[in-house]
Amino acid sequence: MDWGMANRLSKIIRPKNGRCVMLAVDHGYFLGPTEKLEVPQKTIQPLLPHIDSIMLTRGVLRTSLPPISDVPIVLRVSGATSIIGNDLSNESIITSFEDAIRLNVSCLALSIFVGSKYEHQTLANLATLVDNGERYGIPILAVTAVGKEMVRDARYLGLASRIAGELGAHVVKTYYCENFEKVIEGCPVPVIIAGGKKLAKEKDVLELTFNAINDGASGVDMGRNIWQSDHPVAMLKAVRSIVHQGFTIQEASDLLVKEKKIEEINTVVVKENKI
Repeated sequence: MDWGMANRLSKIIRPKNGRCVMLAVDHGYFLGPTEKLEVPQKTIQPLLPHIDSIMLTRGVLRTSLPPISDVPIVLRVSGATSIIGNDLSNESIITSFEDAIRLNVSCLALSIFVGSKYEHQTLANLATLVDNGERYGIPILAVTAVGKEMVRDARYLGLASRIAGELGAHVVKTYYCENFEKVIEGCPVPVIIAGGKKLAKEKDVLELTFNAINDGASGVDMGRNIWQSDHPVAMLKAVRSIVHQGFTIQEASDLLVKEKKIEEINTVVVKENKI
């Protein structure tokens, strides 16, 4: 692997422990102003000190992240569909490599829709992106997106993840499922898990994180389960404690309670200072 590629990849997956905590805030590219992500800068700012990398679009990067930030960027470069359109899988590459280089990104991300009407198109997008990534030394993250008809089981996610690895993706993002270790065994590159929709209970998020890491995931790329939380910083710290410090679910739960109290105290102090 070329030095530049290895250097950028080391900013996404930490070489010391092979783990990562990525924050996903790219939802607006097809969902618009998602709840609690209406003003991206407001959502992102307090979370930056606690993440290893951030996944977002070039529009949000340019408008919502300070240029002095040293958080590695995972740039979403597939899209051109929306939640009210005919088919979310009908994606194209929407950002040039030249612009990605100008933005000094560490990784490029796109979705593949295995088994969908536009499977061939999205897999060809991945292959093209990998070719350019190898040319310019930028790693590619493939997101195994799922449609309404797709089953989120080890057989399907293992198929999609393996195809992504076979086509040259350097990292794969997929969903956690039963028998997840089989997905890991069959994929030749690091796999990180998506948080998916907002889970009902905070403990569910911690269990998801713990189980995924325990079954071989290299980390998480969470969005709504972090920034739609009533205590996003506390939740992020708890998730991070599992990924990087090896905390158990109970230890992470205890940390979450502690951090929530600190958040609440700080909020009261800020309000009192404004009076």
